[in-house]
Order: sequence, then structure tokens, then C-alpha cells
Amino acid sequence: MTAVTARALEAVDALHRQRVESGVAPSSVWGVFDRSGLIASGGHGDRGDGATPDADTVYRIASCTKSVTATALLGLVAGGALSLDAPVTDFVPAFAAVRLPTPDSPVPTVRMLLTMSAGFPTDDPWGDRQESVSAAELDEVLRAGLLFDSVPGTRFAYSNLGYALLGRVVSAVTGEQFTRFATERVLRPLGLDDTVFAAADARGHVVTGHRRDGDAWEALPTTGPGAFSPIGGLFSTVRDLARWGTWLAAAFDGSAPPFGADHPDPTVTGTPTGTATATGSGAGTAGGPGTDPIGTADRRAMQQAMRAIPAEALPGSARGTGYGFGLFVEHDPFVGPIVSHSGGYPGFSAHMRWSTSSGLGVVAFENATQAKVSVAAGQALDLVLADAVPAFTAPPAPAAVGPRPAAPGTAAVLPETRAAQGAVRRLLADWSDERAATICTPNVPMDVPWDRRRAAVTQAVEAVDVDLTAEPVAEESASPTHLRWWLPGARGRLRVEIRLAPLAAGSVQTLLVRAEPAPSEQASV
Repeated sequence: MTAVTARALEAVDALHRQRVESGVAPSSVWGVFDRSGLIASGGHGDRGDGATPDADTVYRIASCTKSVTATALLGLVAGGALSLDAPVTDFVPAFAAVRLPTPDSPVPTVRMLLTMSAGFPTDDPWGDRQESVSAAELDEVLRAGLLFDSVPGTRFAYSNLGYALLGRVVSAVTGEQFTRFATERVLRPLGLDDTVFAAADARGHVVTGHRRDGDAWEALPTTGPGAFSPIGGLFSTVRDLARWGTWLAAAFDGSAPPFGADHPDPTVTGTPTGTATATGSGAGTAGGPGTDPIGTADRRAMQQAMRAIPAEALPGSARGTGYGFGLFVEHDPFVGPIVSHSGGYPGFSAHMRWSTSSGLGVVAFENATQAKVSVAAGQALDLVLADAVPAFTAPPAPAAVGPRPAAPGTAAVLPETRAAQGAVRRLLADWSDERAATICTPNVPMDVPWDRRRAAVTQAVEAVDVDLTAEPVAEESASPTHLRWWLPGARGRLRVEIRLAPLAAGSVQTLLVRAEPAPSEQASV
């Protein structure tokens, strides 16, 4: 085993304390684990009842759920119930109504869905609001048609819709609701008794999610299980999610040269200050004989980069990254693969990551929209690895990403994207909430209410003194369903950005309007 010193754990604790003190989130909780399980945890802030969060406080873990969905699928594949290369239409007949992007496009397969390469547009804002829809409502979406950013099987694009379809595959094969099957065949056999799909089923205190409203925190409602639960419906605790990471990382026990041989003691040598606690060697060991939902070979397969992710898709990453089955896989030159997944739902942020060679890992939760606790968790694991693995050197912090020049190939955007651009330009010139509701998907006013959006647009327009009827001076696009453009102003530029939901209607799921300095002013900063 590899020891982690009290000094390193104190540094991890300080990261999360600072986030609460600086107002990133009302509460922040973390855990560090090794091959024996959870070895230390800590929390800061108010979890909603006047108490500080601890390893048994329940948070929404959002897209960290996807690795559980992948495990449920792989268990069925191992049992011969289906093939990874079976088309989704074998299990979701309504998908047969979807018009594919080219005449020679293959129908997305289970493998494509698992590896985020089915060709669907990235859909976080829209997908995060779909959890409670029924299977019948999802079928209606499919029958109405979908947009595609690429030919299925050719490139990575993060898709919640794809994982919702995987839940339907599980249900079609087993005849059970996905949530029941995943609970009984994956979670409970591993002793993850505090990991649930409904807040009412949680044994511990369930934290409420929040978002910023000026200087105050605004509580958000909690959604219930439905057809999109496979994308991010789980609630969990630091103790349980560390157990999950320990079980996945254990697939690599003995498969790599030992690291940190000069730290043979697997126990923590001290306890961080504040609210952090050490749990001791062996705490939280996952699974027992005969309890594993899938074998070690399948667990290792989950943690292999099956689909490369272009660097521009992950601008904050300093390591080469790919996507496996429900997990991201980064390559570090010192310790090899680092496996992770983030979770972001309205009101919540979660992250889990571990080094497969050392077994060291970190989990962290916060209860604020777009808190991006992944930043703190990444720093925390780097601290732990630098402490325990002598050869490890943390990568440099990525340079600040400034505005890019207009990207070539913006003509490749879909006609639906161009139509949405025109509709948004007319909306900004003469705002009407009713017109906005016909252009945008319902998540847009749920994420930021119309009155706040109107006020923000007015403020941005006045800040740069822009003529909203002027022609754009620059454009760029990251995908066929995404477009960003700039309008010239007397005191800068107005940046407008849209991203379409994966719906054939061409509805806008992301609408951003920002005032920016002129390019010459940006270059001088």
C-alpha cells in the first residue's frame, strides 16, 4: 500500500475550505482513498441543517452515475444477453424513426452509445433537465427526429441522450426498470447502500442544491427518477463513492510496477486539521467473494480510452484524454492512466478520480450550480500523488484560454443552426419572453429565468454600445449545432453563442450573451 501523509491531507482539506470561504458553494466535502478504501475525509460549510457535511452526507452525483450505467450494461453483455455491437433499434424500436445524417450512416450501436460516439450533439443543459421524463415521452422525442453532429461511430461528443438510451437497452433486455436493475445488480452487491436514485430512499441527510441569485444562494427543487436517470440520477456519499472508485481501481492490482515503495504503511500517519477525519486501513473495502457485478477484465475495459477526445474539447486538461465506458481516461507520464468522471446537475457538482497504478483517488461534492469541484479534486489528487509517489510531478496549470480567431469551416453548421442564429438575432433586437420560449428549450428559462436574462442582455448591450441589427464581424463554430458570433460596438464587442439541443426542431438549449473588449484591447491585457 501507499501511505498518504497528514500534511498532504491537510492541504487537500484547505482547498475545500477555501472554496466555501470564497463563496464557490454553500458546502464542500471530500474524501481520499487508496487500495484499502476511504482513508480520510473532510467537509466545510453548512449542509443545510446547521451541521458540517461529512463522509455520510448525501449529495447528488449527477454524471458520475454513468459508470454505474456502463457496469450494468457490461454485466448483461458478459452474461450473453446482448452484444456491444447491436444497434439501438434492437432494443428501442422508436429509434427506427430517426433519420440518420447520411445515407451510409450506421444505426448507433450500444458500443457507440457507451463511448459517446453515436453522433449526437453535446446536450448538458437540455439533458440535465430531462431526468423525470417517461419512456413514452422519450419515444416521442425520437419519433420527432434528432440532429447529428457527426456520422455515428466517427467522433467523440458528450451525450446524455446516449446514456438515456442505454438505460432503455437495460430495461428492454431485463424487463425491469433501469433504476431497479442497477440498484439490485450493481449497487447493493457492492455494499453501496447509501447510493440511491430517489432522495426519499436515502438514509443520511440529503443536501439541497443551490444556485447564485446576486449575493444570495437560491435553493433548487430536486427531480425524481425517470427515463434519464441513467445519465446522472444517483445520490451518494463520499464513503460510498470512494468505495466505488476503490472497486474499479482494484481491477489493476498487481498489473503495474509498484509506486511509492518507500511508503509501505497503508494507514494515514495523521489527521488533517478542521473537520477532516482518518478512517484507517481497510475501511470501506469494496465487495466480497462472488459479489462483483462484472469481472476484472470488464472493469479494466471500462477504464481504457476507447474513443480519443480532441484537445479543443477539453481546454482545461493538461493530459491526453479519451473516453472509455462511462469514464474519462487521462494519460499521465509519471503514473500512467488517471480515471475520472465529473457530475454537474442544477444545484450540484461532483467529481471522482484515481490513479490505476497506485490506487490513490479523490472524490468531492459541492451543492452549487457550475461549482466545478473537479478543479479542486484534480488539484487534490495531484497533491496526494506528489506526496506518495516520488517520481510524480503535477502538470502545469493550463494557460488562460483567450478568444480564438474565427474558426475555418463555420459553413459546416447545420441549416437549423443558421435558422436559430437568425431567430436569436431578431430576439435580441426586440426581446419577447413568448418569442424566446418558441426559440429555446424549456431548460433555458429554468437555468436562468427570463427576467434575469433580459436584464443581463440589456446590461451587456449598454456596456459595449452595440447596434443589434449590425452584421457579425466574426464567427466560429465547434460543431454543426454550435455557433458563436460577435457584433461590433462603440466600446467593445457583443459575443453571442448558441448551442442546439439534439432535437430535429432545431431548438436552442444554450444562449449566452456577453460584453467583451475589442480584440486589440484583449491582446494588450
